[in-house]
Amino acid sequence: MSRARLRSLFLPALLASVLVEAAAYYLEFGMGLVPCPLCYSQRLFLAAFALVCLCAVVHAPGRLGTRIYAALALFFATGGALLAARHVWLQGNSALAGIECEPAFDYVIESMPALQVIQAMLVGSPDCVPINWSFLDLTIPEWSLLSFVLLAALPTFRLLGRGGPLFHRAAKS
Repeated sequence: MSRARLRSLFLPALLASVLVEAAAYYLEFGMGLVPCPLCYSQRLFLAAFALVCLCAVVHAPGRLGTRIYAALALFFATGGALLAARHVWLQGNSALAGIECEPAFDYVIESMPALQVIQAMLVGSPDCVPINWSFLDLTIPEWSLLSFVLLAALPTFRLLGRGGPLFHRAAKS
């Protein structure tokens, strides 16, 4: 695959992830919304996705390197989508979530060991349940889930689509 074609695959994903990250920071600092632990976790996965895409654009590797970058990008997009799906579920099923009795995330950060902080970032906390903002009848976690699913399309296309390993196996048969 030519280096220009590779850049044309990863550059749009990089730009889209930067725009989504910028929107998250606007919601926090421009509109005053306070992110919950799952929001921070999703931002970390989005930043990791963007970093992988940036490395792919700058490095412009060969076929194997491109697949490795695509697999890493897909891993981070899928991880972010799973966290966003958990967040959507928590907001829709707060009574079933069993997190009402847990302390707020600020308290967890200040007084709990690192393992409990990580657990709160992956499982959620009471701060994750309220719906503070929506646009076009979608909440922030729903927008996040949609973004991660769309961002996952590029590495999936690269791994399974034209030029991907499955396509080559089928062509050789």
